[in-house]
Amino acid sequence: MKRGSAPRFVDRLSEYDRRFLERALALAERARGHTHPNPLVGAVLVKDGKIVGEGFHPRAGEPHAEIYALKAAGEAARGATAYVSLEPCDHTGRTPPCSLTLIRAGVARVVIAARDPNPKAAGGAVRLSGAGIEVVEAGWDMRVREQNLAFFTALEKQRPFVRFKAGTTLDGRVADARGKSRWITGEAARRVAHAFRQEAAAIVVGVGTVLADDPLLTTRDPDFRPFSEMREPPPLKDPLPVVFDTEARTPPAAKVVGRGALILAGEGAPRARVDALRAAGAEVLMLPRDEAGRVSVPAALRVLFERGLTSLLLEGGPRLGGAFFEAGAVDRVSLFLAPKFLGEGRGLVEGFRPGLDRAPGFETLRAERVGEDLWLELVPREEA
Repeated sequence: MKRGSAPRFVDRLSEYDRRFLERALALAERARGHTHPNPLVGAVLVKDGKIVGEGFHPRAGEPHAEIYALKAAGEAARGATAYVSLEPCDHTGRTPPCSLTLIRAGVARVVIAARDPNPKAAGGAVRLSGAGIEVVEAGWDMRVREQNLAFFTALEKQRPFVRFKAGTTLDGRVADARGKSRWITGEAARRVAHAFRQEAAAIVVGVGTVLADDPLLTTRDPDFRPFSEMREPPPLKDPLPVVFDTEARTPPAAKVVGRGALILAGEGAPRARVDALRAAGAEVLMLPRDEAGRVSVPAALRVLFERGLTSLLLEGGPRLGGAFFEAGAVDRVSLFLAPKFLGEGRGLVEGFRPGLDRAPGFETLRAERVGEDLWLELVPREEA
């Protein structure tokens, strides 16, 4: 390949290349739930048909996948092919540019699954090809996007990725007529649902949930996607608790306040309540209200994104869920259906009345039995 030629896009990889690129994506998956705000990335170095080094990015602030692979390969990296699940970065942040490190290591060829959508980090493919290294783009953009859904969505929409998670009966109830909701789904479904907290930068609830349950909103259960081959897996991380609380009704003694919760109150909320929450350890932000007098969801998303929170797990309650659907701010629905009927009770979402003609549609990406319950993964259907 001539020095300075552009990266080459291929419609179909050889089976040889595909095998090692698949390995890179599998390596990336090991760090799920630990890399926020960075993406999942895996890298494999191959020479003479054999893997000489591999690695993945374990968490923000630590070396990238390529660096671990190069360290494992040592001198064998010279003349090798690097398979990377995401374009090597070309910027200096908490770590040096991976593009320059690959060049200095003397790799002969780089195969990337997808380009980096982050304009601050992109450009590695061009720099590598400019240094005379053959660069092949596999065009696996959709696969890499799905693996890094929060990362891609936040960059595209300039707001946090929002996953709405709920357990419901077959007739759409999340609580009975007395407000009891524990437990609608079984233990297996709850375990899977709880693991989504590990992936989220913040977990979002309404003040009604805090008043009813006084939850901790922590990641207590073991990670269901662990670092399968690491000697010392990192500790489970807890997402930041965020409470939509228009009138600042959260009790100062609430468990989430003790965890340093971020309380999103509406402008004009009672000053004495706000001061009491701040004195108890919570951070309280005063945000604009929507037409219904609630904290504005778009305004809240802007503030959270500015704070570097790129992924939210929306756990309720029904009125807050309705506000997010009304704002068109739900990117993924994780629904757990229990084979029960409650009749009277709280609905899945409330205050959201689009009418049948304007009701948002969703595509089913996953339908899987978990214990006695049904796990559905849904994504908003794109409008024609």
